[in-house]
Order: sequence, then C-alpha cells, then structure tokens
Amino acid sequence: MITIPVALQDSPYEILIGDGLIARAGEFASRVVAPCRSVVITDDHVYPLHGESLLSSLKLVGFESYPLLVPAGEASKSMDAAAGLCDKLIGLGLDRKGAVFALGGGVIGDLAGFVASIHYRGIPVVQIPTTVVAQVDSAIGGKTGVNSPLGKNLIGTFHQPGLVIADTETLRTLPEKIFTEGLAEVIKHAVIADAPMLDLLPAEKSTDLTGLIARNASIKGRIVAEDEFETKGMRALLNFGHTIGHAVESVAGYGSLSHGECVAIGMTAALGLSVRLAGLPQDEADRVQAVISSCGLPVTIPPTLPTEEILQALSRDKKFARGAIRFVLTKELGSAFVSDRVTLADVTDAVERLRV
Repeated sequence: MITIPVALQDSPYEILIGDGLIARAGEFASRVVAPCRSVVITDDHVYPLHGESLLSSLKLVGFESYPLLVPAGEASKSMDAAAGLCDKLIGLGLDRKGAVFALGGGVIGDLAGFVASIHYRGIPVVQIPTTVVAQVDSAIGGKTGVNSPLGKNLIGTFHQPGLVIADTETLRTLPEKIFTEGLAEVIKHAVIADAPMLDLLPAEKSTDLTGLIARNASIKGRIVAEDEFETKGMRALLNFGHTIGHAVESVAGYGSLSHGECVAIGMTAALGLSVRLAGLPQDEADRVQAVISSCGLPVTIPPTLPTEEILQALSRDKKFARGAIRFVLTKELGSAFVSDRVTLADVTDAVERLRV
C-alpha cells in the first residue's frame, strides 16, 4: 500500500492506494472517523461488485452502515438526487455525528461529497473511488457538486474527505470504456506536471496500476495542498482541457459522451491553442494527441454539436471571471499556466478546428 499525504493546513488527510483495500476500509476509516451510524452512497452497478465487502469491513469495527443506491450515470448527479439522499439520511437518523462513505466513480464521489457537505451543515465523508477518473482526480481535493441543466458542476461546495481509499483492484472490474475514459485525466496530469508519464500510456487494466495511480494522486494532492480553494491560480491548472470539454459535455447531454471523452476533446483544442498562442512546439502537441488517440479517446467534436451552443455553454463555466476567459495553456509539456489572453474568437477557431 502506498500512502500519500494531502498536506492541507486545516484539514490534512491521506490517500491510501493499493490492491484489496476495500476489505480493510473499516479499519482505515476508524482511524479518522469514530465508528457511528453511517451510509454508503453508491450506484446500482458498483454495489453488486464491492458493496457487501465494504459493509462487512465497516461492521467489523463498529460502524452501523446502510447502503443507499442511485442509478449509475451522470443523470444521478442532480439537485433532486442530492435532496432525496438527504431525506434518506434524516430518515435513518444520521445526525452531526454520522458519516458518509462514497463508493464509486466520479459521479458518486461528487454527489455523496455534496450530500455530506450540506447534511446538518456538514458531516465527514470518506471517499472510496472505484474508477481511474476518481482515483487520480475527482475523489481528491474536496470539490463536490451536482450539475445544473445549464452546465456541469455549477452547484457545489468544497468539503474535504477525511480519507481517500483507492483500491486499485476495483479497476479490473471496469468496462473497457469506463477504464479508458479515466486515462484522459492521466494525460492531463502528464501535460501539466509530469511529461515522462506519457510514456506509460496507454495503460492496461490487467496490469499493476498502483504506481501509476499513486503518481497521479501525488500530483493532484500537491496542487490541492498549495491552492485548496482555487484562489491562487495553481489549482486552476487542473482544468487543462476542461473548459471546452465541459461545454461539449453539456451540449451533448450528460451521459451521451463520457467526461473523459469530453476532456480528451477539450485537451486537443487546448493543445492547438497552446501551439498558436503560447509557443508549444507542434511536435509536442502531436505527441500528446497521438497518446490521446492511442488510448481510444476522441480528438474531434461530433458534427451534431453546434459551435454556437458550445460557446453559450462555455460562457456559463466557472472558469469565466467577470466575462473574461481563463484558459489553461502549456508552453512545454510538464508545465502549464493560466492565460487571460484567449479571446472568444480564439476559442471559436479552436472548436471549429475540431470538426471532422
């Protein structure tokens, strides 16, 4: 097992990474949360695979835990779903001494974290991510939230987990498409902080992924520790590829394209802008785009998505500051910066260049 600290000043915690950790989750969780009445928020795909193992481990150390299932998929990441879960927590008698365990991918982590942050004005949450996206990115850093019909992740809070338990054995149970989409976040981390990691891709879910997951979790944890609330600019670097990616995801309709597929499209646009506006060598952009394609991820926008609608969705993104676009670019692989010089015309051109 690899342990990575997230050295936040007020709420430090650890990320545990290794095979078979769900069976010991109760042991680990009891070190940071006193055994109590709790819920395991998960979905109807993950629960049959890992739910009973988690509940058994929690029971062994004294947690009284109840499973709460939502339908798998992005549609569950909504205010209605969050309100319904809060009602269930109240009905089960979870008070301020209760806790939430988030067992699943990015949707579950964001939704369960959001519920934990608003129930009784905040109760502990332990993140137990089961996808690549969640283990390398979304379960780390305390960003929680749900989607609005007007945009992705527009309703949310910062609520740090007490612990993150990344059981890499769960990745072997993923459908190939779900596994592959997570590699988009690995590529993002390589571009902004660790260029040599590109040589490790594409990865296979049948191999030992502990080292790769830990390498990515370390990048995310370090950036979060330096800029917990995205006020210093450092954490914004994690949005590489997400500005256009989130807009594409919103216009396509949540669930039509996976988050990772949309990030891959967004990264392709960001690489093109980086070449034209930041001086990124074309061969480096080509190298990343080749890795994106080799991972089975898209590099073009579906022709059914109008540019005008993508731009409208982009204008509602949180990365707009008083109407100005804050766009993450890279001058050389392994580093990135936030630019406020990207114009709407630049973005329009970048989107159009992604047409088949």
